[in-house]
Amino acid sequence: MKNLRLSALVVLVLASVFTVTVAFAAPAGKVVVYNWSEYIPQEVLDEFTKETGIEVVYSTFESNEAMLAKVKLMQGKGYDVVVPSSYFLGMMQKEGLLQKLDKSKLTNFSHLDESWIKREFDPENTFSVPYMWGYVGLAHNTKHIKAENMKKWADFLRPELKGKIILTDDLRDAFGIALLSVGLGIDERSEAGIKKAYEFLRKVKKSVRIFDVTAIKQALVSEEVWTGPIWNGDYLVALEENSDLGFVFPEEGIMLWMDSFVITRGAENVDNAHAFINFMLRPEVAAKCVEAYKYSTPNKNALPLLSEELRNSPVLFPSKEQIGRGVFPGDVGDALPLYQKYWEKLKTDN
Repeated sequence: MKNLRLSALVVLVLASVFTVTVAFAAPAGKVVVYNWSEYIPQEVLDEFTKETGIEVVYSTFESNEAMLAKVKLMQGKGYDVVVPSSYFLGMMQKEGLLQKLDKSKLTNFSHLDESWIKREFDPENTFSVPYMWGYVGLAHNTKHIKAENMKKWADFLRPELKGKIILTDDLRDAFGIALLSVGLGIDERSEAGIKKAYEFLRKVKKSVRIFDVTAIKQALVSEEVWTGPIWNGDYLVALEENSDLGFVFPEEGIMLWMDSFVITRGAENVDNAHAFINFMLRPEVAAKCVEAYKYSTPNKNALPLLSEELRNSPVLFPSKEQIGRGVFPGDVGDALPLYQKYWEKLKTDN
């Protein structure tokens, strides 16, 4: 009888252990993330899943315009976490595509530097959490271009650069460069101002070998082109492959950008989305992302975890004075069709 009771007890204990094991092994669901390509290391995604049991369903886009069009088409459904840039965040909010964040679930928000939160496109961070920031600078090949000949955006007009320029295929970035070059703000709304920028770009186009966004790094590394606008992180990656590449903060100013995590209005996995964002806010995770892609982080507690080279890089973390010369592009509202009109004209004119 004693042995019988002991056997029964063992069976009961084993059954309990099995039940607990099954409970812990049960999938915790998923989170659907829509992000820029080459922007979160796979090891980070794997680490999140290993720790939480939440599967990351990950897809990518190449431009804010493509992202916004897709999210609008799906009416804010289909994705849980999306990563828009700067003023596109505000546009998504106006379109009713986002939901408010539950800050009580974002316990790692305190790791963010106060200078990079509460920006103009989301003043109270009601809808967004900063992920990475950076700016558009000017890269040039020092073997072919003297430093004194490449100090500002207007130097694109130098005759020796004919056929040696790559220009971004991003409408706002291209017009931002042009507007700064002609002494106007990057959110210019008048047709006269936008046309003036178009005329500058039309002159530059005579020296442009190619319009592109994704190929800028490789075109500079291979020396197919000698100069072009480039995101600071992309420059640092390109520099690893071609040490002759120089970098300039153009005298006219720079365009800043910030990419942020948001949760869509139609998200089906809201708790998992918050868990994912909170995980990405960990200093050690933020540091891994910087090390992998060389973009600047707003996570102040990630900085001590970076290599000395990156932590002290003036390209990755420019001075306050240089940042002060930068401007975040804003929503140009009803003027957008004017930009599109002159952009198409620029691309089709001979």
